[in-house]
Amino acid sequence: MTSMRDSSGLTEERPAVIPVGAAYCAVDIDRPSRHFAFLLQPDFTLLAFSAALDPLRIANQLAQRPLYRWTVCSQDGAPVSSSCGMSVNVDQPLARFARDTDLVVCGGTVRPGGSHPGVRAILREHVRFGGRVGGICTGAIALAEAGLLEGRKATLHWENQPAFREQFPQVEISTNTYELDGGIFTCGGGVGATDMMLLRIEEDYGPSFADVVADMCLYGQRRGERTQQRASVSSAIDSRNPLLVRAIKAMQANIETPPGMDDLAAAAGCSRRQMERLFMKYCDKTPYRFFRDLRLDHARGLLRETDLSVSEIAVASGFASQVVFIKSFRGRFGHAPGRFRSGKAAPLQTTP
Repeated sequence: MTSMRDSSGLTEERPAVIPVGAAYCAVDIDRPSRHFAFLLQPDFTLLAFSAALDPLRIANQLAQRPLYRWTVCSQDGAPVSSSCGMSVNVDQPLARFARDTDLVVCGGTVRPGGSHPGVRAILREHVRFGGRVGGICTGAIALAEAGLLEGRKATLHWENQPAFREQFPQVEISTNTYELDGGIFTCGGGVGATDMMLLRIEEDYGPSFADVVADMCLYGQRRGERTQQRASVSSAIDSRNPLLVRAIKAMQANIETPPGMDDLAAAAGCSRRQMERLFMKYCDKTPYRFFRDLRLDHARGLLRETDLSVSEIAVASGFASQVVFIKSFRGRFGHAPGRFRSGKAAPLQTTP
């Protein structure tokens, strides 16, 4: 579709999509159509984008009214390749939208270099004139780069949170499925985008209608913003042993300044010998090996998504010696940190 401009220079909305289906749900609330503009970034997550968009389509279908409109954009108006390699056509290049438009950045796999300066400028302008902005999956990164998340609470996919915290320490990042903070809304991607959009539909047209939309999505149980993105530690290690869970949580909370094994055992509430037996039984690793691998995984994420030097990443991952860090990294992943960052590393090879 060719983009259109009105006399104010703002982009006009595309026509609403109102499919016809067998199910129908009357909506008595009369309010103007809400407009969403989705900005697809390179390597965006297709699942998260569709999980955000489809509840709006279903709402229109159920009501047989244009409750929602949307426009899909890219920075330059060209098709965008998603993280799974599928290319998606867009309606137009990113441009100015009316203040009542919700401008949503759809992220995914993080590329070095950050968002385009023009994208950051439009995001800042939209907020300055009273518009709402959002981030899906890693879309919060573009919002932070635009300076819109300082002093606010936000979230993004858990995989990308360690690097985000290093780059934007002034932003309060949560591990929840989604976050709403005034005129800014963010989610961790996947079905979290559906959770967030269902809440918006509920705010606009009530909980009963939002529940019918959820049913059409075959969405068994709606989740609140306080739902955690990841399964609990006990689920991840297939053990509810409270001593082991407390020890792992202490490790996760102290990546940069790793405590000694005796201190970890004290935090878990057991002896060091008992802690070692628990880790070997449930994780097939010593506590030291488990903690070291946890820190190396953290370092790998920082190498991929930040511009921190190898020495800075070594410190941020709890390694006092860069030499030890490089040796440990090569032992776990089969190549040196610098080779991984340059993109010349062979496919991942990890030690058992």
